[in-house]
Amino acid sequence: MENQCLHTALPPKLCDVTVIHGEETRVHPSDLHWHLGDLLKNKDAADLTFQVGGQTLSAHRCVLAARSSVFKAELLGSMQESSAASPIEIRDMEADVFKSLLHFIYTDSVRPVLDVVMASHLLVAADRYNIMRLKQICEEKLCNHIDSNMVATYLALAEQHGFSRLKEACFQFLASPSNLEAMMASDGYQHLNSSCPSVLKELIARIMPAELNTAKDIIMI
Repeated sequence: MENQCLHTALPPKLCDVTVIHGEETRVHPSDLHWHLGDLLKNKDAADLTFQVGGQTLSAHRCVLAARSSVFKAELLGSMQESSAASPIEIRDMEADVFKSLLHFIYTDSVRPVLDVVMASHLLVAADRYNIMRLKQICEEKLCNHIDSNMVATYLALAEQHGFSRLKEACFQFLASPSNLEAMMASDGYQHLNSSCPSVLKELIARIMPAELNTAKDIIMI
């Protein structure tokens, strides 16, 4: 009986099952920015107009309010009724800069070619409308393109608007005596000296002892 139990045949195997895995389904990258960009370009359902540098530009209240706390306060607050009836005038900003600002608001990207002049203007615009990611992009652009001709201008810009990263990058660039002397001979130095004397004092405090003679020249000018 024991041997019979040990040699009891198992049920016959009916078939083999082979599982074939097909190609993995790939999720396409987000194209939301394309759709919103087309919305701006085609002006579909635009409910705002802006007057900037003699040009009239259209936009969408809800998009601007969603992307900027400053626009939200202005467009959904006290300006809501007046902005619906007449164009909103944007002062102290060129039309091309405001267009680039709108482009970023709708697409979360800057245009393929961003030169340092546009980056400096956009940095101020992004600060004005509290668009943090754009501020970071523009500030990084300027930090990576500091030279003797522009460092005084960048330093004044950083001091006036509180761009701490750009300010620190300028200080590091000016730690070189030759860069410091070249900056003092640049067109932007007199503007820096007259508009932001405090930042020059801070710069002097950062200069190494070997450069103190140059620092004395700055104090006397």
